[in-house]
Amino acid sequence: MLIHPLVTDSDILADLCSRLAQSPYVAVDTEFMRENSYWPELCLIQIADDNEAAAIDPKAPGIDMTPLLDLMVNNEDVLKVFHAGGQDLEIVHNLTGKTPFPLFDTQIAAMALGMGEQVGYSNLVESWTGVKLDKGARFTDWARRPLDKRQIDYAIGDVTYLVKIFPKLLDKLKRTGRGAWLDQEMERLGDPSNYVNEPDQAWHRVKVPSRRADVLGRLKALAAWREREAQGKDLPRGRIMKDETLADIASHPPREQKDLAKVRGLSQSWAGNDIGARLMGALEAATNLPDDEMPAREDRKPGLGKDGALVADLLKLLLKIRAKETDVAPRLIARSDDLELLAAGRRDGLSILEGWRYEQFGRDALDLVEGRMGFAVQNGKLKMTRLDEAAE
Repeated sequence: MLIHPLVTDSDILADLCSRLAQSPYVAVDTEFMRENSYWPELCLIQIADDNEAAAIDPKAPGIDMTPLLDLMVNNEDVLKVFHAGGQDLEIVHNLTGKTPFPLFDTQIAAMALGMGEQVGYSNLVESWTGVKLDKGARFTDWARRPLDKRQIDYAIGDVTYLVKIFPKLLDKLKRTGRGAWLDQEMERLGDPSNYVNEPDQAWHRVKVPSRRADVLGRLKALAAWREREAQGKDLPRGRIMKDETLADIASHPPREQKDLAKVRGLSQSWAGNDIGARLMGALEAATNLPDDEMPAREDRKPGLGKDGALVADLLKLLLKIRAKETDVAPRLIARSDDLELLAAGRRDGLSILEGWRYEQFGRDALDLVEGRMGFAVQNGKLKMTRLDEAAE
């Protein structure tokens, strides 16, 4: 495989992307910094196909990234392969308003092949190639220039191995009949709505014990205000105000700006500065949260009760058994919330009652909940038994 020098020139990048556009798939990875900013700071993009690999410097003066971004979001003939690609997709979405398509995530594929729920890249490489990666440059300062050879070699390794592993993963998925299992997961991962930070929805990330409409209305207004402040200043939202402070103010709003000096987590200067005034403006404009926006109760288990909770525990046990039998990560099959909703009587809108999940787990889960299946110990091993069969 040809490994190019660090790409810092627009013409070289355009030529590279023109060649990669002829490939059936490319492996992609990014290096970024986000400790001190709201928006992740893109520092490097690595890309490879069977023939060549390169690291591209988006910070190079005058470089035009358009050909690469077009390849990512506008070329549907090339499959984009990532590993644990959520943050990579977020960066592409921030730059283009779109997400790469079509895409394939090797971490999710590994779940379908029984390699664990969040297998790391280095473990994946070692499992499929026997190579132990040098992690020494993992926590380097990617924003610093110039990048040294060790940094670039480390970064390119993230795609050169990935491009070799992907065909093997895909082949095994096809041989085991599990390729189609990933379709829904890839659609979910690639959904652009996952990567939109709407200020008016930011309050959902903040925990507050109250379910009063006035408290939640203030929480929504304050969270939206903080999000806009963070976006405008390009600072982490926690640098503007911590979640605990935000929830405290929503629950116990100050009467006047001078009272902000008494709020734990805020400095004395908030009592008279501009940001404190904007906070008070957000509070004054807050209205009660409408009924149709009120969140579901935290347990999300209407009517579950003690008996229902026991049924949910049995479903979790069934999930462990089925996951072990099929050699699939349990989290790919079902999540705890779905099991609890099924135990509570919900039938509509549950992914475990659709498609391959129904065939592999949902049918038995439904039979267990509705009394057609139970547990039995045979030869010292826990097994599922259909009650009509046991009666015979």
